[in-house]
Amino acid sequence: MPRSPVDGASAPMLARAQMPIPEPAARRRAADARGPSARDERRLVREAQGGSTEAVEALFRIHWPRAHRAAYLVVHDGAAAEDIAQEAFLAALRALDRFDRRRPFGPWLYRIVVNRAIDHARSRGLRREVRADGHEPVAAAEDSVHLYSDDLIAALRALPPDRRAVVVLRYVLDFTPSEIAKALDLPRGTVNSRLRRGLDTLRARLPVEEGR
Repeated sequence: MPRSPVDGASAPMLARAQMPIPEPAARRRAADARGPSARDERRLVREAQGGSTEAVEALFRIHWPRAHRAAYLVVHDGAAAEDIAQEAFLAALRALDRFDRRRPFGPWLYRIVVNRAIDHARSRGLRREVRADGHEPVAAAEDSVHLYSDDLIAALRALPPDRRAVVVLRYVLDFTPSEIAKALDLPRGTVNSRLRRGLDTLRARLPVEEGR
């Protein structure tokens, strides 16, 4: 994990959609269990709003793994994902005085992360270098996405950034379709269409497990 900004740097799961589970549910529940309660997070946000460096660092430690994971799965570039996650956290800090702490902090931060990741992916154009066997090379997995198979990462990379983002929001960050529509300022029907097309592409590209 990089230094925190105060140090100077800054639904159904896929299994229910008949897709390989990108992160084992048991491990996700264990990771969530180590996080703060809603009350504790509201306290941290309140203290951060009051200028507490310790509270800011605690929020950074709690939310960095998922923020970086989401950025990486949209942009597929480790250095860019780290920059995006840090810049999003800094943007959240700058707007923290306007944040309603009755709302959960994580989804608000992740919305900033994913929107910045989409902008980066669009501006870069994500060149796809296809090997002679028809498969795209996949960069070495980042620490925050090591639970995902190379096949799944490659399949996600094949999606246009807009579809990739809604899949990440839905199945990695557990946003509902309505929350995705609000986060990306899209009609609900557009979100559903991008999810459906994204999942269709993933199903076509991912290996079929025996016995299914």
